[in-house]
Amino acid sequence: MENPNPHRRQFVRAALVTAASYSRILGANDRIRIGAIGTGGRCQYLLSQLKMLEDNEIVACCDVYEPRRLEAKTKYGTADASVHVDYREILDRKDIDGVVVGTPDHWHVPVTIASVRAGKDVYCEKPVTHTLEEAAPLLAAVRETNRVLQTGTQQRSWEHFAQARDVIAEGRLGQVTLIRTYWFQNHIPAIGRVPSFDTTKLDWKRFLGSAADRPFDPDQFGNWRWYWDFGGGAMTDLFIHWVDVAHWIMGDDSPSRATANGLKAVLLQRQTPDTMSAALAYGKVIVEFDCALLGYIEGGGLMIRGTKAGMRLWRGGFEIYDEIPRYSENPNPSNAAMQVKSKQDGTLPHMKNFLDCVRSRKQPNAHVEIGIAAARAGHVANLAMRGSGVWNAGGRG
Repeated sequence: MENPNPHRRQFVRAALVTAASYSRILGANDRIRIGAIGTGGRCQYLLSQLKMLEDNEIVACCDVYEPRRLEAKTKYGTADASVHVDYREILDRKDIDGVVVGTPDHWHVPVTIASVRAGKDVYCEKPVTHTLEEAAPLLAAVRETNRVLQTGTQQRSWEHFAQARDVIAEGRLGQVTLIRTYWFQNHIPAIGRVPSFDTTKLDWKRFLGSAADRPFDPDQFGNWRWYWDFGGGAMTDLFIHWVDVAHWIMGDDSPSRATANGLKAVLLQRQTPDTMSAALAYGKVIVEFDCALLGYIEGGGLMIRGTKAGMRLWRGGFEIYDEIPRYSENPNPSNAAMQVKSKQDGTLPHMKNFLDCVRSRKQPNAHVEIGIAAARAGHVANLAMRGSGVWNAGGRG
């Protein structure tokens, strides 16, 4: 059959050659040179983990807010690290091997696509996409350029999460039919509190990017995750972590249906709900998410229910409880059959996995397809919550 796009093959070859021409060939003793793009709180934590690892150095820092880029350079950069307000200046440097992208969500795909096309490997915070529609061009860019993309769902490199998955795969819980995920945080202290920023040192227009123009709003800048133009609320900030673990456990990352409800009960100044519940259907498993940003009790984690046993899994470890012989209303099972405690924060080995793959050119633990699938789950939950309450894979709502 005739190729409907005869120039596509030449375009792909050109993209690969262009990406390769920008890449620096690493020797065994070379330090991996990293640029940081979007150096807010989360990105700076990632940089702190990189600084704990060997054979890398932070040589450039970019942020739309001058105090943040200077702080990142001072704390984590080399003495001669450059600072930038325009991330493209980092991508133009042939001596930089990779970038850490910690921008607001609506910048993730534009910056990542530009980075891989410039021959850079990328560590991008989750969610890797801001909309469902961004998945296809992102996937195409990563595949065509053959760059490494590690997405920020660090449970994929966290030892006890991998061990929990193995235990479940061995049949210890029996058939798993329900995975309840939850995350509870207390944002009440933020009510009425207005963040303070020196707007003379902020490029507000550059922060907005593709979002509609508007006057500067300190809460939208400081708490962008809770505004739809820049983030996706708790579904894409918190649920993504746990649903990715569920995908890993189930071996299934394609929900057929989602139902969700949410409301703004207390945090009225924000756009995204502070209280929500969602349920996604995967084959013979339901994955639930409950969240309220009004208190810390119970924290965050997963309760995985099987026909033989249940597992409570969280960042601190996991516990397995065998099924009991009779009905009980005790909410706290006792006498765990198996207990495992976490040895360290999984962000450190996740960053190490990224650096290892920059050298080896192997696929990282949370590669682009994994990141897209986790983000998709958060997006369809939001579509259900913001729409009729129901999302179906076939387009019926």
